[in-house]
Amino acid sequence: MKKPVLAVIGHGMVSHYFLQQLVERELHQHYDIVVFGEERLPAYDRVHLSEYFAGRSAESLSLVSDGFFADNGITLRSGCKIVAIDCENRCLRDEQGAETHYDTLVLATGSYAFVPPISGNNRPGCLVYRTLDDLDAVAAQAKNAKRGVVIGGGLLGLEAANALRQLGLETHVVEFAPRLMAVQLDEGGAMMLQRKIEALGVQVHTRKETREIVDGEQALHRLCFADGSWLETDLLLFSAGIRPRDELAESAQLQKGPRGGIVIDDQCRTSDAAIFAIGECALWNGQIFGLVAPGYQMARSVADTLAARDTPFTGADMSTKLKLLGVEVASLGDAHGKTEGCQSYQWTDGPREIYKKIVVSADGKRLLGAVLIGDSADYSMLLQMMLNGMALPAQPETLILPARSGDAPKGLGVAALAASAQICSCHNVSKGDIAAAVAGGCSELGAIKSCTKAGTGCGGCVPLLKQVMEHELQQLGVEVKKDLCEHFAWSRQELYHLIRLHKIRSFDELISRFGKGHGCEVCKPLVGSLLASCWNDYLLKPQHLPLQDTNDRFFANIQKDGTYSVVPRVPAGEITPQGLIAIGEVAQRYNLYTKITGGQRVDLFGARLEQLPAIWERLIAAGFETGHAYGKSLRTVKSCVGSTWCRYGVQDSTGMAITLENRYKGLRSPHKIKMAVSGCTRECAEAQGKDIGVIATDKGWNLYVCGNGGMKPRHADLFASDLDSEALIRTIDRVLMFYIRTADRLQRTSTWLDNMEGGLAYLQQVILHDSLEIGAELEREMQQVVDAYQCEWKTTLDSAENRLLFRGFLNSDRPDEAVVMVPERGQIRPARSEEKPAQATTLPGVEAEWVHVGAVADIPANSGVAARLGQQQIALFHLPASEAQIFALDNREPGSEANVLARGLVGDKEGEPIVISPLYKQRFRLCDGVSLDDATLRVRVWPVNIIDGHIWVHHQPLSASTFPAIAEAS
Repeated sequence: MKKPVLAVIGHGMVSHYFLQQLVERELHQHYDIVVFGEERLPAYDRVHLSEYFAGRSAESLSLVSDGFFADNGITLRSGCKIVAIDCENRCLRDEQGAETHYDTLVLATGSYAFVPPISGNNRPGCLVYRTLDDLDAVAAQAKNAKRGVVIGGGLLGLEAANALRQLGLETHVVEFAPRLMAVQLDEGGAMMLQRKIEALGVQVHTRKETREIVDGEQALHRLCFADGSWLETDLLLFSAGIRPRDELAESAQLQKGPRGGIVIDDQCRTSDAAIFAIGECALWNGQIFGLVAPGYQMARSVADTLAARDTPFTGADMSTKLKLLGVEVASLGDAHGKTEGCQSYQWTDGPREIYKKIVVSADGKRLLGAVLIGDSADYSMLLQMMLNGMALPAQPETLILPARSGDAPKGLGVAALAASAQICSCHNVSKGDIAAAVAGGCSELGAIKSCTKAGTGCGGCVPLLKQVMEHELQQLGVEVKKDLCEHFAWSRQELYHLIRLHKIRSFDELISRFGKGHGCEVCKPLVGSLLASCWNDYLLKPQHLPLQDTNDRFFANIQKDGTYSVVPRVPAGEITPQGLIAIGEVAQRYNLYTKITGGQRVDLFGARLEQLPAIWERLIAAGFETGHAYGKSLRTVKSCVGSTWCRYGVQDSTGMAITLENRYKGLRSPHKIKMAVSGCTRECAEAQGKDIGVIATDKGWNLYVCGNGGMKPRHADLFASDLDSEALIRTIDRVLMFYIRTADRLQRTSTWLDNMEGGLAYLQQVILHDSLEIGAELEREMQQVVDAYQCEWKTTLDSAENRLLFRGFLNSDRPDEAVVMVPERGQIRPARSEEKPAQATTLPGVEAEWVHVGAVADIPANSGVAARLGQQQIALFHLPASEAQIFALDNREPGSEANVLARGLVGDKEGEPIVISPLYKQRFRLCDGVSLDDATLRVRVWPVNIIDGHIWVHHQPLSASTFPAIAEAS
């Protein structure tokens, strides 16, 4: 049986969303679906159209997934314009004269850019801003222009102005009304927006009526205004609003509104029962909706109607939140306060250029509207309060006033939202949908987006989406930390800015001014990394050493047996025969297991702690540097051989990889960074799987960002194309330093980008177009780090005092007897020895037997070293601020066979001193050795006495019966 034909005219955002809704309801199996698109390209994202000028390709803007039409049996006819509809015979005719029968027709023809009826508006170089073809025309005209003028100061006009600014033109905005965004903003908000935009270099001309456009004297065009003034420009862009594409309604004799638009009912049905209209061509209750979200609602309504469900279209909220030229702007509801009896509250922060206004009902119980300029963080919650009729606090003004210390949270929070509350209007995602996704295992913003599509439309709901996600995680008992840890009530980003702003150079200074206690395994390594990112000091300076986890403290990767791996830097994998020989000699001499890494280096496994200085002395003499394989820093820059050897190579990829690795070596960051450079599009270096990927083109370099091959592999995104070498390095400088500034603790670049509001487009605005005007600052900060580079092993070996930090034991040169290499893939197995009590000595003035193990001054403050107590190993910890000063525990880390507890981080938990084991991050109290994570787990503790700066340890550990007494005393 032949299926009925469902024809769709138009293939834009709303049309394609409609097709997706049909597939979700399996209606593609019941209809032959034919789609006619007038443009040459399938549907693309018009919301982010301006990103096209930021280097985003037409392909990446596409909304059509691979195989969508073929897999679902839908026919797409792009570049095919329908010119007439024969309703009587249910037939469509295209401009080539071909006819297509339909049983049901959906009009999704959208709108066109309105060009005011001004004399001269059709001159060459007078353009509109609506389609990708329009943007290509603008870019072509801009190549020979110095100044660009946009006629229209509304949403679209300011978007167009941003595009001209991105193209490097002197930009002007001409608006007939007395203020910008007159439909959305009140006078106060519009004036604040204008000041902020003018501060960015865009000149705004309000109350200007353009009478005619004529030849210019110094430029191509002259705009002549009604007040006698004029303005000349080389490029003129009309962006004065939109008009519905309703011309097909004439031939079909469909009802239209007095000012245009195809009239529809609550089912989006036109005056012909077989024809529906959705999106910007449709007129509902006398209103045209110029946003994408209402069009999506119409699409869902029609899809439900065709599926025999009743989901009427009942109108849509026209609230909007966006960034215009980098300025946050939001408007919702009755922003102008036109509701009878309403009241309004306004707050202005002049120095920070922030304006906020709310409009409430006459009884002060309901929010009717709001305007936010310069800070739109409260938009999502205010919108939900308005849409859901949530009761306002007793003092509504607190919703827009800045919070003070001790204030209750603003509003009622996401907990007060009903499960049916719509969080994402673009994709109709409710709070209940997000709760279900979290319950199903989605615990990160990126996963929520992938599962529900929330936040993937206009992006305005992302802040609220994150709040709902965190609330649901908390409801499930998953802790969502806001503060870094108990010692710092700040985020990683805030601590970074405090360090920069106050020029803080040490952990002690930071915690004394902005924290409390002594630190822990969370804040100490993080602050150590931040200090290194800012100032790049030697990590083993006394003030920095206690912050370093075992890898950074000993400049090597700890292995599960307590030995370390050694990774010399081999930029781009390029190595000399002499270098290979030196590595081989070191491996042979110290009986190390060797392996080629995925990053084109050689890894040497099995080095004991005390062997590291001698190993590196030989490697440095052979010309090697530390490879920083131990740090949250740049690991490697992988490379193919490029144009030097390969017949396909178009650029010297090896040379560029060496340049990049030498520039960013030693750069500390929130997580490890990997890079790659490929010499052509064959991609032998796998650059698109790296945090920073570079691929050669015949014009320069394409830059890809934020990929990774970790637990959740992610391809990198194309960030910029055909960069020359200087621009490439400058751009990478900015990206990496912005990542260091803004990422969360231990956050990979891929997750950082996924969680970033505005995503890739926002990052391109910040980095490529300097929307925050911090580009030069980012470059300067990176250059400071580059200039401060040092090979940490060379600095270590130049100082006899630093070499002492790598002793195996405080009081013995005998190597750790528990480490024995066996010839099975270089594995190290523990050699078990019978434990013997320490040989005791009589401590002067004390009757018990004690053993002298060294001096207090020989142990770095706030850290530990191992010592021998006869045949036993103990870990000694030096805490100058504590009453005991020195604590002695068993050196064996529970759960492993490794003697490494002395290399753990020292900190405190609620004021009580603890050590965090280096391998499995277990926390033990120093006073009694009890685990904070498992009360049944305990390491032995030895009594300590300090006399004249010397450490004496009792030859027997404390008995279990002693622990309660110790706990009480502490």
